[in-house]
Amino acid sequence: MKENISFNLNGENVSFEGEKTQTLLWVLRTKFQLTGTKYGCGEGLCGACTVLLDGSAVRSCTTRIGEVSGKKVVTIEGLAEGEKLHPVQQAFVNHDALQCGYCTPGMIMNAVGLLNDNPNPGREDIIWGMEDNLCRCGAHNRILDAIEEAASEMRKK
Repeated sequence: MKENISFNLNGENVSFEGEKTQTLLWVLRTKFQLTGTKYGCGEGLCGACTVLLDGSAVRSCTTRIGEVSGKKVVTIEGLAEGEKLHPVQQAFVNHDALQCGYCTPGMIMNAVGLLNDNPNPGREDIIWGMEDNLCRCGAHNRILDAIEEAASEMRKK
């Protein structure tokens, strides 16, 4: 049964008419053409599809669109403020914390959620917080360094 589901997407109030069991990932990519959120495993295990839901990192491949009704969803496309990159995005650039780039949007979104929950993480907190985001290229140390830098920048605000 089709339903009308309204939510805030990257700062804009939007609605989706369809089955509430559709995945958020599918709706973002097909209805809203926001393809920065990647399909990886489809089971919530790799983190490529990570977005923010009310400020917390969630896997959009296992989140049903009905679950976001009335909530705030932020994708990688909505993270920057105009031309100014979010501190996590900028730190990833500064540290060259990507190679192929496929996992990078999910890594960044997971890192933002981590820093929203813990603005002053130690390196072990970052390691554990990023544990479930997979990068097959081997940029892990640069990713950790980038998140440490971003945490420091975000605390200055």
